[in-house]
Amino acid sequence: MNTKRQMAVSAAIVVAAAGAVGGYVLFSEPTSVAPLGEHAGHGATGTGSPGAEAPVYLTADAANRIGITYATAEQKALLHEVRALGNVMADERRLATVNPKIEGWVERLHVNFRGAPISRGQPLLEIYSPMIVSAQEELILARRLVEQSSASGTARAADNARELLDSARRRLRYLDFSAAVIDEIERSGTAQRTMTVTSPVNGVVVEKNVVEGMRIMPGMDIYQVADLSRVWVEVDVFEKDFALIRLGQHAVVTFDAYPGDEFQAPVTYVYPTLNAQARTGRVRLELPNPNNRLKPGMYAQVLLHLSTPHEMIVVPRTAVLQTGERSVVFIRRGDGALEPRRVQVGMVSGNEVEIVTGVQSGDVVVSSASFLIDAESNLGASMDAMDAMDAVGSGSAPADPGHTAADPNSPQH
Repeated sequence: MNTKRQMAVSAAIVVAAAGAVGGYVLFSEPTSVAPLGEHAGHGATGTGSPGAEAPVYLTADAANRIGITYATAEQKALLHEVRALGNVMADERRLATVNPKIEGWVERLHVNFRGAPISRGQPLLEIYSPMIVSAQEELILARRLVEQSSASGTARAADNARELLDSARRRLRYLDFSAAVIDEIERSGTAQRTMTVTSPVNGVVVEKNVVEGMRIMPGMDIYQVADLSRVWVEVDVFEKDFALIRLGQHAVVTFDAYPGDEFQAPVTYVYPTLNAQARTGRVRLELPNPNNRLKPGMYAQVLLHLSTPHEMIVVPRTAVLQTGERSVVFIRRGDGALEPRRVQVGMVSGNEVEIVTGVQSGDVVVSSASFLIDAESNLGASMDAMDAMDAVGSGSAPADPGHTAADPNSPQH
């Protein structure tokens, strides 16, 4: 063996003996390495081209020493987990806004702070308005006319009185008077000075824009009530994962406020737009909220369980040797050789990775110690290249038949 070859093999022995992965080394003893080209069922065999990756031949004992294991490439749908952050929000379908249809003044507040729990029909405030007093007096007058026309008037007068009474009732209903209140006004014959506004839903007061003595106008939002028995969790998902989101997919939600508790939720809506700046899409989950444990504004950690829409070639993640320039998988051939094969890597999920090109379903791949095998393969190719360079430098290369060497004694021209 020439000097360059001896130095290269010696360096490989030192590195392999020192390098370890998970407690395994490539060679147990320096003496177990034969000169390249003389490996007895162990070392790399070169391809004959400089820089090419050579197949690697290993004995069973050598494979056991460095901890080589194998796996079979499978074609299947890849289960993908996506972790994202979310935000608890009130269910917009369970929000109600209180905005009276009249102009008036607030004489009394029954609910006077945000966060107050309320029930459907519970009084919120009392409003004085000349409009509602006038509408009640019209109702009372129409009622009296009906009674008088029925007793002594003509049929036509009675019909007109009943139409006027129906019109007065409708006006009060349009002003949000309940049927019970209208009946009470007719029975008593007395107009109420104030109108009581009640809650339209069960829930919690999330907005309050009114105080006692304040003048209000028609259409003014004075309360917003949220039913928090169910809440939304809106999640921002990166664009690269957004295409995998489907309705009904399962998610696990956790909150810093409740360490150790996991909440199960389905995907109920996928928003049709993306955030152009953050490059994220939004997904909605729905959660039951007994005892109002989940508060709007809470942050959530979300784990989405997704699956690819089609089957793909999948190998263990440890089977792929990745560098800055290439991704390599070692395939076990029928003769036992480990053949390096460049691949294109796709989606990664947990301990599995998609192989877009380079591997077929059923191929047996090396799933551990790949970088040691890669080093052996590159060493074999490098040694063959050095042999070729040594042959040229020693003059053993064949001479060009069309060229005649110059006689050192001949005169120079």
